[in-house]
Amino acid sequence: MSKPPTESPAAEEAPCCAPMADVRIPPEASATLAQAFKALGDPIRLQLMSMIASAEGGEICVCDLTPAFTVSGTTISHHLKVLREAGLIDGERRASWVYYRPRRELMRRLSTLLAVDDPARG
Repeated sequence: MSKPPTESPAAEEAPCCAPMADVRIPPEASATLAQAFKALGDPIRLQLMSMIASAEGGEICVCDLTPAFTVSGTTISHHLKVLREAGLIDGERRASWVYYRPRRELMRRLSTLLAVDDPARG
């Protein structure tokens, strides 16, 4: 089993998008973006992503993530793997623990894609 890349290759290659309310999503970007949205489509993964993205110091230990849920550690590991494979997080093993941090570039792409102009701002 090979070590997962720190960034999804497609996430590096896919151009960032303008808001989809303004322009169509380029076909070459849609697969990467869809994979990230799909990964976030599970309530546990969305909670994990929120905990990781908002972690003080920019990273969080799996030992601090697991107790927040009623599912097994194996299930949490599976969800973290899905987030990692989608390019949303990175993990670094330190001794017997893994520390996770968000991949902010892909988060920015998702945010930009969903941005909607506020007509009240003119």
